Amino acid sequence: MAKNTGNDFRRGAVTGRTQFQQPNGDWQKRDERSGQFMERKSSEGPFKGVAKEPDRRDGKD
Repeated sequence: MAKNTGNDFRRGAVTGRTQFQQPNGDWQKRDERSGQFMERKSSEGPFKGVAKEPDRRDGKD
């Protein structure tokens, strides 16, 4: 389980989620198990600690 430290970084990886970049440049999270779309980030850069697609750590994708 990923945990925020309060020092502007995270310990561990976020599991069960991946992220990809939309054509407009926004990053969006996807639940790896259900495939459901989650949050979308419009600020600069990807989500911290979330694997980019394709990812082979947790699931079959």
